Amino acid sequence: MPTAVRDSDFHNNGAVNDAQVALGRSLFFDKVLSGNMNISCATCHHPMAGSGDGLSLSVGEAGVGLGVTRATGDSERSVLERVPRNTPPLFNLGAKQFNTMFHDGRVQKDENFPSGFESPAGEDLPEGLETALAVQALFPPTSGTEMAGQSGDNEIGAAAADGNLAGPGGVWELLAKRLAGIDAYAEAFAEVYDDVNVPDDITMVHAANAIAAFESSAFRADNSPFDRYLRGDHEAMSRSALRGMDLFYGKAGCARCHSGKFQTDLRFRAIAMPQIGPGKGDGISKYEDFGRARVTLSDGDRFRFRTPTLRNVALTAPYGHAGAFDTLESVVRHHLDPVASLKSYDGSESTLPDDDTLNGHDMAVMEAPTAVQRIAQANQLDPTTLSDVEMRRLLDFLHSLTDRSHLDMRRLVPKRVLSEISVFD
Repeated sequence: MPTAVRDSDFHNNGAVNDAQVALGRSLFFDKVLSGNMNISCATCHHPMAGSGDGLSLSVGEAGVGLGVTRATGDSERSVLERVPRNTPPLFNLGAKQFNTMFHDGRVQKDENFPSGFESPAGEDLPEGLETALAVQALFPPTSGTEMAGQSGDNEIGAAAADGNLAGPGGVWELLAKRLAGIDAYAEAFAEVYDDVNVPDDITMVHAANAIAAFESSAFRADNSPFDRYLRGDHEAMSRSALRGMDLFYGKAGCARCHSGKFQTDLRFRAIAMPQIGPGKGDGISKYEDFGRARVTLSDGDRFRFRTPTLRNVALTAPYGHAGAFDTLESVVRHHLDPVASLKSYDGSESTLPDDDTLNGHDMAVMEAPTAVQRIAQANQLDPTTLSDVEMRRLLDFLHSLTDRSHLDMRRLVPKRVLSEISVFD
């Protein structure tokens, strides 16, 4: 059993810089950080969708709408592909424990790098980033599929297509210049950061740190019934949830991976998760996703993905690195016999916007027996048997990990952002 979460588990002991958080909130919801100024961080990480978007795979740049109603574009312009992986939820990522980001861990704390972090930018990652969460915030704007747009769309999309992130004329410099050219942002950055005296002092490091500060504050989730139980309120959890807790930490074996205060050990495991969507270009089919092996280049890490935190897990469907399961029960049942679940998967649990061009690729891996067998052979999770009653109790425990203050997060959505680009279009 873990001990109770405390302020000391978070960066800066949980202290909040209100001005920095306000700046980060505006940036988080502002489409100004996308190449074509048509998508924001919040589009895929929206408070109204549990800090995700409710889709198996996000619809990025050029998409239309929000959440499960988001479509892949219109007759004039549509997305080229679905975002290859499910949007990770943001709950508690401001805690010190979370020094690894993304499903494959391609951002992680590493003092061997000048910036203090390993990332896709390597030694070009700028210094001054305060947390791994801030590092993570730098990368969606560099993806043509997610936020940058394509090479012919705008100069940011062109820089991203050339792989120029940190150099002169690179994505981060161009975005910083865009922010510096907006008077309201220039004033806000100068108020928050002592080293910003003129607009040209603004960098994307400042922006990323502010976004991370907002995310850390807004999505801190440590007042669930389970938390209150750990703090001594033994009436906080139902009898069924308490029995489910015994299963979680006992017979069901969940805590072997989902350990610690936030129910994750942050390690990487292969549990035969179905692969849907465009994948990451791996394998003969080019629709597979080798997961952690893409970072370590080790065949032994193929199909391994980071163990997710289970805080607020009931709010963050769909589940899995490709969002293959749409309900909490279905993904828990997958864990009981991963290989059997993989081989019987038919795509009915996915939540993907209909698109005549993209639909034909969505089940490419699952319809290839050899590819499915490779995923099955990498599985590390032994079968477990639970009765239907035990399953209900386990699910009740998982629901007890929900911080009720996040059941309604409308308060987080601003009516306006500093660029004056509409939040609601």
